[in-house]
Amino acid sequence: MLAALLIVVAAYLAGSVSFAVVVSKAYGLPDPHEYGSGNPGATNVLRTGNKAAALWTLVGDGLKGFIVVFAAKRLAPLFGAPDWTVAAVSVAVFVGHCWPVFHRFRGGKGVATGAGIVFALHWPLGLVLTVVWLTMAFGFKISSLAALTAATLMPLGMFYVEGNAPVSWSMVPIALLIFWRHKENIRQLVSGSERSIGR
Repeated sequence: MLAALLIVVAAYLAGSVSFAVVVSKAYGLPDPHEYGSGNPGATNVLRTGNKAAALWTLVGDGLKGFIVVFAAKRLAPLFGAPDWTVAAVSVAVFVGHCWPVFHRFRGGKGVATGAGIVFALHWPLGLVLTVVWLTMAFGFKISSLAALTAATLMPLGMFYVEGNAPVSWSMVPIALLIFWRHKENIRQLVSGSERSIGR
């Protein structure tokens, strides 16, 4: 039990590293909390016009989720951690991204990190959801709509491929949190005022 708790805490701390902030500092860009949507994520960093910084933000946040969950899948059995450890780690790294202790609990919306988590748990499902996101993003030019569509399908897909397993249930709070973090975007989608990608 102690090993599981330590792994989960480490996952939260790793998730608390905001690559939007780190990359923006490296490129000499403004704090992503201070412009656009105020969200420290790749889409907002793209609003600076620096595509490289936005790409590194996307890759960093995605790899963060992937590496943490992938490592947990390997380490948990070695330390005799219970079956729910990987599921708890998945939620913990996601929560860390959304409410990072290193950045005054002002985190991102979790789409890239959520994608990385899914790839670590079941990469074919990750590919399917990526195709869904890209199709929606390029089709409608609205990042939030693409994210919400993928988030809706994420737990359904995981239950389909993994069955009634702890990792499948971990997708439920993650999907709900993605919707919660996009609540303002949902209001803007309904009113027709949501920003398009690159705007």
